[in-house]
Amino acid sequence: MLEINLLPLREARRRADLRQQLMQLVLVVLLAPAGIGLVHSRIQDDIAVANARVQQMENDIRQFQPQLDQVAKFRKQKSSLEKKLEVISGLDRARSGPVRVLSELADRTPERLWLTSLEADGPKLSIKGQSLDNELVALFLRGLSESPYFEEVDLDGTQLEERGGLKIVSFGVRASVASKPKRPKSAS
Repeated sequence: MLEINLLPLREARRRADLRQQLMQLVLVVLLAPAGIGLVHSRIQDDIAVANARVQQMENDIRQFQPQLDQVAKFRKQKSSLEKKLEVISGLDRARSGPVRVLSELADRTPERLWLTSLEADGPKLSIKGQSLDNELVALFLRGLSESPYFEEVDLDGTQLEERGGLKIVSFGVRASVASKPKRPKSAS
């Protein structure tokens, strides 16, 4: 029988495997830092690009800051002017309101009827006057009731007085000034 010594063959194989593993280890040791370096340089490039963009945006903000300040100033002025216009409009409404009410009161007062006092408490009016007869008082009340500027017109009372041989009717009327004048009724 023939005997073959296989030990050196196994030994050679083991040495080859060991060499191959050693080469793989060296390859990994060399490629790992190269890969890490590549990833590091890419991250550094991304950081540099981001910093450049941030710097550009800060420059843009500094460049447009005067315009932004001017826009804020204009908005503030606009708000102030709108408030002033609102106040002026309110004053205009308040100024013309009593004038229109008194004009309407004068227009609705018939001849031979005199108003002796007019008191206002907010929208409530208290009117006192004198007339030659009750028909003129009724005509006055009807005129105020039909007016778009008056509401809730009511007679407080009348009293017959004699002055200098003349009979005079004293009267009192309560009414409210309409918050929004109603449209006059059209004659059909």
